[in-house]
Amino acid sequence: MKRYSAGDRVMYIFIYSFLILLGFATFYPFWNALVISFNVGADTSMGGITFWPRAFTIENYEIVFKDQRIINGFMISVLRTVVGTVLAILCTSVFAYGMSKKELMGKKYYMIMCIITMYFSGGLIPTFMVIRGLGLTNTFWVFIIPGLISVWNMIIFRTFFRGLPAGLEESAKIDGCGNWSTFFRIVIPLSGPVIATLSLFTAIAHWNDWFGPAIYISNENLLPIQTILKQILDSNIMSEQLANLDSASQGRLSSMKSVTSRSLTMATMMVATLPIICVYPFVQKFFVKGVLVGSLKE
Repeated sequence: MKRYSAGDRVMYIFIYSFLILLGFATFYPFWNALVISFNVGADTSMGGITFWPRAFTIENYEIVFKDQRIINGFMISVLRTVVGTVLAILCTSVFAYGMSKKELMGKKYYMIMCIITMYFSGGLIPTFMVIRGLGLTNTFWVFIIPGLISVWNMIIFRTFFRGLPAGLEESAKIDGCGNWSTFFRIVIPLSGPVIATLSLFTAIAHWNDWFGPAIYISNENLLPIQTILKQILDSNIMSEQLANLDSASQGRLSSMKSVTSRSLTMATMMVATLPIICVYPFVQKFFVKGVLVGSLKE
């Protein structure tokens, strides 16, 4: 058994104590919001809700799931995340595969042009004018097309592809595979870790984006749930949500007198947050392997 000096023990105690406090400070706000979402709203307004619901209820979620606006926003977010992630990873990986070829003419100039876009952008107004000029405003594709290519992800893909043994592609070409067959049959199956990692990063970016839809979308039927949640937090429109319920639900709600704006906001926040959190454990093991292999091999 390894023996530690007194100084090492003090350092380890300090490090672990700091990490525990940091973890608690990160996790507690989320846990408290979850607890409030399962607590009676009228009871929550009295304060003192910390780690456990004092008066457990699922009425907040019943009201949330009866709001067609939130359900529609949730479906838009799911569709956007799935379609946007698949197409972005496909387009970015194909681009990176071409950029990884040594025989590509002018690849240094292409790379310089790509790098410039990482440091300089046209700004919000020119970008809006381009999006409007392309006819993408108030369409579902405004969520997808502007984010099809990520230069940072392309660099990681390219570096990972360069690290693959050259003999694999040479053998595939001897067997009669072209570039597309080699890419989809050889390269992609070997790129599982980096694909999983970048897919999660891309999915999180799509799921959490509320600003883009707030700028480019005026049709409420196309707003994702994150933008709807931002509107709820900004303007406190839960009273409108309650007013839009059918008469039977309003009568039941008035008889309960237990749902408040804050409790409904927390329930909506959980509906918007939990799905992407549930995805994380399935790809966590690919994080270090995917990012480090993709970024360190040259």
